[in-house]
Amino acid sequence: MSQKIEIYGDSISGNCYKLQLACAQLALDYIWHEVDILAGESRTEEFLAMNPNGRVPLVALPDGRFLSESNAILSYLADGNEFAGRDRYEAANILRWMFFEQYSHEPYIATSRFIIRYLGRPADREGDLEARQDGGYMALDVMEKELTEHDFIANDAYSIADIALYAYTRVADEGGFDLGGYPQIRAWLQRVEKQDRFVPMSDRH
Repeated sequence: MSQKIEIYGDSISGNCYKLQLACAQLALDYIWHEVDILAGESRTEEFLAMNPNGRVPLVALPDGRFLSESNAILSYLADGNEFAGRDRYEAANILRWMFFEQYSHEPYIATSRFIIRYLGRPADREGDLEARQDGGYMALDVMEKELTEHDFIANDAYSIADIALYAYTRVADEGGFDLGGYPQIRAWLQRVEKQDRFVPMSDRH
């Protein structure tokens, strides 16, 4: 049995990229399995036996257990590291922003990017894109305000909250969102990219 974790993911998915970035910065070795979600590879009987929800990313642990949901996996990877917080309050504050990412940010910005980059912006999805504009910009407004007062998203320290929000914010333009009016977010993106062992997202497509 391999002692490395195995990650099943799509290289241009922001949710999957979170794990690639976290593993690089935490110096964690892993085995990567590319999954073509548009070809249905996350809906096969074999994959569904590992994750009944049929989504990536998915991690196979050395002991045979599986873990899904990108931010849950981030928390698992960073457990015991200051990236997950230095005390109970910091840990909870990091989780607060990770919940924000999944509830108030990802459904608008990441979903819009999926429609444009993965699906090729079909005409019948224009209404969906328009409907996500207000929600996406509201999330960016919240981030801009926070980053006006702090260098990083939570606890004035780089953490998995930054990793979680960086992934799709960095490619927000691919979902039709203009970061031109968000100078603090743009400066924060640069600070994230200057962190030790930073790796960029793949541009394989």
